[in-house]
Amino acid sequence: MPELPASVRVAAWVTHAWAGGVTLTQAVERALPDIDHTEGLVEQLRLWRDLGEAAVLVALPGPGDLAGLPRCGPVATDAAVEAGEALYVAGLGGLLVPSTSTFGSEGARGVRIDWMAHDADPIPPHRIEALEPSQLERHLRRTLLAAIDELDAIGGTPWADDLARDLADDRLGADWALPDALPERARKVIGLAGTVSIATELGLQASGAITAAGDEARATALRALRRESERCLADATNAACATMAGWVPAR
Repeated sequence: MPELPASVRVAAWVTHAWAGGVTLTQAVERALPDIDHTEGLVEQLRLWRDLGEAAVLVALPGPGDLAGLPRCGPVATDAAVEAGEALYVAGLGGLLVPSTSTFGSEGARGVRIDWMAHDADPIPPHRIEALEPSQLERHLRRTLLAAIDELDAIGGTPWADDLARDLADDRLGADWALPDALPERARKVIGLAGTVSIATELGLQASGAITAAGDEARATALRALRRESERCLADATNAACATMAGWVPAR
């Protein structure tokens, strides 16, 4: 099945490990079972932990949308936007940006992720502590229902009826192989946001409207919904990590 972004999985599993749930090695293995080799990740995570960090957080930036990304230099910003994801820590500041590639011979390809460290400013902890999964869920459901109405009005297929209704009913995205310690409400929001994000990506890969103008309108609506779902996915993950790190009580 489709996977959540690597940074989302790593943030959840490593924060769980730092809270005493599993070892760091186990956390990385469980977060990235589909990756054959990583470089630059474990070393930086150990350094952050040794320096007192308790939570790994995630940003999912996009072109023209740096929401959630800590303030950092232009090289780091461009790398994070190109990757569409990054890990960071709040107290010390610092950023890890993944780059995925393949290696090996034809017929025996492996997948690797190289993680590049960048400087980034610390962020006020209250920005993370204020994230509320129930509010994130309400916002995402309102956004989703508005997008469904917009896509219905545009017409064409796919993504104007059955799949959208399934998403609204939250019948998809229930199991993303995340830590059991994840707060249940945050897990639910992560599942819904991840499913919406993947569904919009699939919708953008096909032309489903009746006219060229309708097709562009449909793509614009899907892109807007994808950005909202990615913001919600990052925020829900960070809310869960704040809880697992003991910053806020379970909600």
